[in-house]
Amino acid sequence: MRRNAVETVLGAVVLLVAGMFVYFAYNTAHVKAIDGFNINASFFKIGGLTTGSDVRINGIKVGTVTNARLDPETFDAVIEMSIKPDIKLPTDTIAAIGSEGIVGGKYVRITPGSAKETISDNGSISETKDFRSLEDQVGEIIFLATGGSDK
Repeated sequence: MRRNAVETVLGAVVLLVAGMFVYFAYNTAHVKAIDGFNINASFFKIGGLTTGSDVRINGIKVGTVTNARLDPETFDAVIEMSIKPDIKLPTDTIAAIGSEGIVGGKYVRITPGSAKETISDNGSISETKDFRSLEDQVGEIIFLATGGSDK
């Protein structure tokens, strides 16, 4: 009977340490959604971008993708994002879908413009660049290498 009590206590200690590890990892990995002002952008292709993905400027996380939905009229993918409140994006900002490598995750890459006016809460980024998959890029290279034309 004494052995069962030791195993139970040891199991509880292991679970406690595992729980502390998960808590530490969650708080230091910046996986929480950023609370801030909301903006959206429409894309033709988003290439597997999901809710919770990062929004970055020059590689620095400034926001989180909060929703991805289909526009029923244009059939474009509308990405809703939450951006840090201290980031003021000019109205001529460009949004693109980026990838962290061949098998890496997707994120929204923001390139701020130079306009004096800024995008307000619940505003939109009007200029976007669609996701280009590896297959699209390889196809374009083959097309150019074989001397194809747009006729």
